[in-house]
Amino acid sequence: QVQLVESGGGLVQTGGSLRLSCAASGSILSINTMGWYRQAPGKERELVAAITSGGSTNYGDSVKGRFTISRDNAKNTVYLQMNSLKRDDTAVYYCYADGIVTGSKFYGMPFWGKGTLVTVSP
Repeated sequence: QVQLVESGGGLVQTGGSLRLSCAASGSILSINTMGWYRQAPGKERELVAAITSGGSTNYGDSVKGRFTISRDNAKNTVYLQMNSLKRDDTAVYYCYADGIVTGSKFYGMPFWGKGTLVTVSP
């Protein structure tokens, strides 16, 4: 059974930094794309950043130049380094993994973590 577990959320002051991690488990051979979405109270879920197994990245406009996504394919882990945090970055951050191949099958739908809360204080 594929599972994604996020870590690294918490409370940080405006201008500060946090690093999120998300590890995928479950006899995984490869993952095409891993990334992060976020959802703030009263708002729709939005893409934060994504990265392919080959290292191609995509960022939401609101985080470009401040956030950096990376991954360790051997560990099936994706990271999100968040710098220069703003109040508007306060949200639950969800990790996802798409195009997963395990020892027995290919999953065509994405898997999601349960989310980790990031709160940016004044």
